[in-house]
Amino acid sequence: MNKKFIPLIIIIFFFAISGISLFCPILNVLSVSSRKLESHRFYSIDGYTKGFVISYTHSVNKGRVHDYYKHTQDKKLELYKTSFVSYGAGIPEPDETPGAVFSVTDDHYVITGINRVVPRLVMAVGLIAEHSITFDEAFEVGPKEFFLTDFFEPQTSIIFEYKRISLITYILHRL
Repeated sequence: MNKKFIPLIIIIFFFAISGISLFCPILNVLSVSSRKLESHRFYSIDGYTKGFVISYTHSVNKGRVHDYYKHTQDKKLELYKTSFVSYGAGIPEPDETPGAVFSVTDDHYVITGINRVVPRLVMAVGLIAEHSITFDEAFEVGPKEFFLTDFFEPQTSIIFEYKRISLITYILHRL
């Protein structure tokens, strides 16, 4: 083989490998998508690696509720904690979930140890509920809180699930 072709072969090989990595499903992400319009979706790597919190205004007591999720080993969603500002109608009783621990902080009621696992979470985006999602490790409200009505019309049925996607798909639909 002529030595002049070796750099060309290396370049072709590099671009072939790069192309494969762009289009092969290699990234684990949280996928949030419309049930009816597949084109309406976004992905988050942080939602997979750090977990996420869905926050909303409770329909009965009007307090803000924060539901904490993480992924399981088999890529399902696990609700492991919830916190809320006022206790009353529609809020789970401590004995409704075996193994759960109910506690009170200075500004919240908290239930930990819920460990409720689902393959995917389906919900409707609420206008009054002001559903939001947070990926920040501290899960604090602020610049990293994204309101779902900024991405989906109110009453849109959306799906939260963990997926493996390609780099190019992530680049085109990342949050």
